[in-house]
Amino acid sequence: MRKIICAPENIIPQQLEEDTKYFSTYSNTGREHVGYFGSTLIRDIQRVGIRPSEKVWDFNTIALAVAAADNSLTRSNSADGWTRQIELTVHLCNPGAWEPVKQKLEKTLRFLTGDFWSLNLKDDGVNPPRAKRQKRYDCDCVSLLSGGVDSLVGAIDLTANDHKPIFVSQVVRGDAETQRAYAGRIRSESPHFQWSHKIHPPQGESEGSTRGRSIVFFAFAALATSAIEVQPGSPVDIFVPENGFISLNIPLNSGRMGSFSTKTSHPVYLKGIQNIWHAVGISINLIMPYQFKTKGEILAECKNQHLLKELVFQSVSCGKYRVYKMQHCGRCVPCLVRRAAFKHWGEVDETSGGYYSDQLDRINQGNPDDVGAVSNACLVAEQSGIQRLISGNLSFADQERNDFEGVFSRGLNEVGELLREKGVI
Repeated sequence: MRKIICAPENIIPQQLEEDTKYFSTYSNTGREHVGYFGSTLIRDIQRVGIRPSEKVWDFNTIALAVAAADNSLTRSNSADGWTRQIELTVHLCNPGAWEPVKQKLEKTLRFLTGDFWSLNLKDDGVNPPRAKRQKRYDCDCVSLLSGGVDSLVGAIDLTANDHKPIFVSQVVRGDAETQRAYAGRIRSESPHFQWSHKIHPPQGESEGSTRGRSIVFFAFAALATSAIEVQPGSPVDIFVPENGFISLNIPLNSGRMGSFSTKTSHPVYLKGIQNIWHAVGISINLIMPYQFKTKGEILAECKNQHLLKELVFQSVSCGKYRVYKMQHCGRCVPCLVRRAAFKHWGEVDETSGGYYSDQLDRINQGNPDDVGAVSNACLVAEQSGIQRLISGNLSFADQERNDFEGVFSRGLNEVGELLREKGVI
């Protein structure tokens, strides 16, 4: 069991416990062996004039603590080289509100990261920011704006349907400028909150897989709902624009099972967060408008094609974008899905900077061969049927099972068409 303690600076002892990692919440202690997160967030929230509730703020603290723990514990040190056992202590304003849902939260985190989580919720946490002058924005929902294709279409479609969204982004190197350009071009009068988790692990090990990072995006979106004035008890909608094929992320071969397959916007994960919010009294709805749409269908059905064509080729989809010096690699699963979607849409792919690997020759050594995995999945579906791939991955689905099967099948077909065009299969 690896131990992480996330606490205000004044609570962290001078003599640190051995085999324990410490994070200072919302401040940088300047101590070499104490990490920190959210060091600019209080100032950023005060600057935009919002006053989040205690419960929403505590969820944000939990989310940042989870992401910090995820980022600071190396998977290779685990017994199986991947699955970790994490004991996470977090100091909150009102831990009593979260005790009844602690097990649900641990279970949701287990699904998200593939690790075993044990949460200890303590009091004396950092209080929520209180802007001197509270500002109310003329907006009716929150839309996640990552800088990718789906979030771009989601923002365009919301405004086309006369919604007035607040745009929320996590600041990521390489995406920040694109996020700002999209927000300004789609609806310039909407506020755009670009916030950073500022996670800095203590000196020593760090982990690059970061399966838990998406919980911070939802936490930031929840903070942003504080800017929207609603009738008491009326929920605020957060739109999570993600195509259903990627959302399900059904493993395409046996090497991608479990936590090796990311669950960033998986319906089970989103339902877990939603149920936790409702249980503690946070009145927010998470909405997946494209749950049963492929990426190609999202592009083809976008409600403002002219604006889409103007902006979409500056979007970023690649899972290795920074590794390839701000260029799409062209071979990872997100790149393949992107390229296939543009083909389905029928528009020439003019992605800014092009693809590092424009051709899709199979490789047999070195890095994981996503082209090979997707090709194999396409052939298995063709020869043995889609159920061979789905296996038990839709056990969570009841009445909507056919819809989930349909979007996975159509999404795989889109990628298959690209691979056939390239002569891979």
